[in-house]
Amino acid sequence: MSYLGIMIGNPWMAWVVAAGLAALWRGSRSKAAAVAAVVWAGYGVYEYLMYARILCTGECNIRVDLLLFYPLLLVLAVVAVVQGFRARGAGRRPD
Repeated sequence: MSYLGIMIGNPWMAWVVAAGLAALWRGSRSKAAAVAAVVWAGYGVYEYLMYARILCTGECNIRVDLLLFYPLLLVLAVVAVVQGFRARGAGRRPD
């Protein structure tokens, strides 16, 4: 298994990322962090259903869907982190 496909066998890892983004949203109220947290949690559910062979009852060795999902999830996470930390920084008072 490659490092890119690590969540295929461990769908709970997507929920860990979603929880981190939700914590960032809670601290910054960044809409991007909220959207990213929801999308990552949804991906975690999707990946779990694939892992449990509910959505894919046959051989699912070739996961073309991940060619779309992984870049989207990565971009969402990066944008959320950048905007989340900017929002946290903007909320501070100057010393």
